[in-house]
Amino acid sequence: MSLVQQVIENADEELRYPTPSEIRMLQNFCKTGENRIRIAQILADHETDLVQRGCAKFWKRCPVTPSNSGNPRRTASCQRDQGWYIRLVAYCVLAGNDRPMAEIGTLGMKEMYISLGIPLANWVEAVRCLKEEAIELLGQDAAEATPYFDHIIQALALPGTPYFVNDGTVEY
Repeated sequence: MSLVQQVIENADEELRYPTPSEIRMLQNFCKTGENRIRIAQILADHETDLVQRGCAKFWKRCPVTPSNSGNPRRTASCQRDQGWYIRLVAYCVLAGNDRPMAEIGTLGMKEMYISLGIPLANWVEAVRCLKEEAIELLGQDAAEATPYFDHIIQALALPGTPYFVNDGTVEY
């Protein structure tokens, strides 16, 4: 859901017109629209490269993982999901908020990974690798996308689950 839709629905629920502060939010949303569209387009245009580079980085950090087992089907499934996460981030950038994540759902993905026995810690690290590659690609525009990668990481994280950090150590 975009900010525009959210403001309209909130005002309508309360049987009122948008407030001056909501109007200012809408004005800012419109002013930043071209930038958000450009960033989403960059992510779309580079999805394959982001996934390939993110996977390579992830496999260096976590070489023993189902996606790096030599089974092409598993690798393709993991890369497909990583592309899906990039697309989800692009949706959020376009919407100007994280509502697409709530509506499309990262919870269902988390539950699916658990049911398939896929280590969530690996997924968290894989998304961190995608985030790092997106930051490098987007440069100063990365600030628009990184909160959405962080949202995915937090949604997939389980309390007490070990996570790999850049120096190869493990955190809990």
